[in-house]
Amino acid sequence: MDSVKSQKHSRLKLSRFRRHPKEGYSVQASVWIEKDGELYVGGGRALLLENIEKHGSLAAAARVMNVTYRNAWLWVDAMNRLAPSPLVEKTAGGAGGGYCRITDEGRQAIARYRALRSELAAIIADE
Repeated sequence: MDSVKSQKHSRLKLSRFRRHPKEGYSVQASVWIEKDGELYVGGGRALLLENIEKHGSLAAAARVMNVTYRNAWLWVDAMNRLAPSPLVEKTAGGAGGGYCRITDEGRQAIARYRALRSELAAIIADE
């Protein structure tokens, strides 16, 4: 019984990493941008910026990503603090509700991050 449980567990563990595994070896990598040793932009933060742009709200972007509002707020705060100028401008809620807007600096940060990912993917594809 334990071996059946163990086999099922190992299959579940594998599926978490790749739904359709390929035979043989493959190279995988992640890329992120740090400033002074602190995470500036990575995959999750770039996606958060894109979702803020799409939905116009930090709360809506966090909901779509299944991230707590607090974590989303902390990510935005860190990015704004590390950037030369804010990536996200926000207004407090009220009767009409608040909003978030991505600045030109934010759009450039997303573009730089996506370009780095594309370059890394091209390097990996050449291997």
